[in-house]
Parts: sequence; C-alpha cells; structure tokens
Amino acid sequence: MAAAEPPAAEVPGRMRAVQYDAYSGGAAGLKHVEVPVPKPKKKELLLKLEAASINPVDWKMQKGMLRPLLPRRLPYIPVTDVAGVVVEVGSGVKRFKSGGGLAEYAVASVKLAVRRPPGVSATDGAGLPIAAGTALQSLRSIGARFDGAGSKPLNVLVTAASGGVGHYAVQLAKLAGLHVTATCGARNAELVRGLGADEVLDYGTPEGAGMRSPSGRLYDGVVHCTVGVGWPAFEPLLSAAGKVVDITASFSAVLTSARHRVTFARKRLVPLLLWPNRADMEFLVGLVKDGKLKTVVDSRSPLRDVSEAWLKSIGGHATGKIVVGMEG
Repeated sequence: MAAAEPPAAEVPGRMRAVQYDAYSGGAAGLKHVEVPVPKPKKKELLLKLEAASINPVDWKMQKGMLRPLLPRRLPYIPVTDVAGVVVEVGSGVKRFKSGGGLAEYAVASVKLAVRRPPGVSATDGAGLPIAAGTALQSLRSIGARFDGAGSKPLNVLVTAASGGVGHYAVQLAKLAGLHVTATCGARNAELVRGLGADEVLDYGTPEGAGMRSPSGRLYDGVVHCTVGVGWPAFEPLLSAAGKVVDITASFSAVLTSARHRVTFARKRLVPLLLWPNRADMEFLVGLVKDGKLKTVVDSRSPLRDVSEAWLKSIGGHATGKIVVGMEG
C-alpha cells in the first residue's frame, strides 16, 4: 500500500504537550507543558504526530462527566484520534516499521493502529476514528450493510448532520443505499445535500424542529447526534420497529432504553458506546482512499491555539471536524 518507509528519525527526549491536571476547567484548564517522550511497550507504536481531532468525549472527560466509565490518571494529555508517522516500535510489533494526541509524540496500541495509505492526509486520518466509527456502528445497528450484500430499503434520519458524526453518517448511509433525511442549520443545508442527503430539514424552523420527513416517510432508524431532543419527539416518527441510536445518551435515555428492553418494545431507543476495532478503521480508511468518504474540516489550529479549538468543540456548532496540527 504505502511506499518504502524512510529511515527512522532521531527521537528527542522531551516534547511539547497539552494536558489538564484537574477535572473541570474547560479550555482555561488546558496547560502547555514539556514532558518526556513516551516509550512504546512491547505491542505499541511511537508516533510523531501530524494531526489530532477533538471530539465531544474529550472535553466531557475533562469535565468528569464520564469519570465512572473512563477514569483517567491526572495530569492527563487529552485526545485519542491522531495521525502521524511511526518512528519507533515495540519489540512485539511486526506489522509496522519505523519510518519516519495533543502532543508532538504519542504511543498507540498496535491492535488499533491502521496504516494510512498515500492519498489519505493526516487531517483525514485524524478525523475518522471516533466520529466515523460511531457513524458506522450506529448505521449497522439500524440494519445498514456494508458487506456488498445490500441493505433493505430503509429510511434513516440523521440529526446534527453537519457535525462530526453526522456528516460521516450521511455519507455512509448513502453508500449503504438508504434514504436519508437530515437536520442541520440553514447555513449548512447545501453542504449536507452535497454529502448525499435526500431531504434536508432546517432545525431552526417549526418543520425542521418537528423532524418529520417532507415525503411522509416513517424512519426505520435515527442516528441521533444532538442533545435536548428526547424519545417522545421521535416515537411518532418511527416505523413499526424503528430504532433511535442515541450517541449522546443521557441518564434518562439509558432508563428509556432499559424500559424498552424489559417490555420487549418494538420501537426502541438504543444508547451507543463506540467499540473501537481495527477492521472498522481499515474499512473507513479504504473508503477515504477510494474517494467514497470525505472528512469535512471545520478548522485546523496549531497546537499553540488548542484552547480556541477546545472552546469551539464545547460550543457544539462546528461544521465537520475540529483538527489540531502539530506544526506550531
């Protein structure tokens, strides 16, 4: 896939990084520091990072919202979606050779690392893991198929369709042959149509807020990417066995899902927790390489301006992915 790798670069002893040392604090709690470059363990890679992308889970972890599920030892360098060049490998790594997060270097498990082929930029690669992976697994849980066998004729609603997960969900749903209704703000309507959406609703209008399909379709599935809209709003819009996959699941959503399970309800709300795996990432990278999937970039900031990128993610109105480059 890739061309021959260049000789291994000399790895410095220390690196620039951004970390937080307490829960809460937001962008003001991020600190620019210099720390030792990590050493890869037996089945790890050391990457010289080129780009990282911020996801809502990153600042939610900083706020302590996910502390019971994802405890972190402080101080902590945030962000897990990264792209870079392998510069050192652990003794048990065979698939990668040396060749050339919110830091200049990061270690990665070989189980989750995917080779980035020529033609796939670091920005594209960094945008994929959590956002595109979540979109892919959400659509599969609705019934979309990506194995060449073809999906059943399904109608799907994607909320916040111009956001990080949403813009991938629209593209992947169309690749699976689904009919897509999408919600977004008026300024992003043409973008979302260009990604393949069949129907676009402006959430700022009464019709858009109601989320009803303009063609009268009932939804077999919903990829729900926004907050503040609960199960009662979706239930009348669903087909007989329609499913709402909630990627922003609140405590009330978890309770609703539990009630649906114990009562064997046909219409269901299902909270999604991403299950990272290399096979999904290789599939997504292949789609990008073949020009079938693209990463829409809201902004790319140098490492020194990470606080601005962090604030933008917290604000919740980014168009596509927020990327941090390691160039400055």
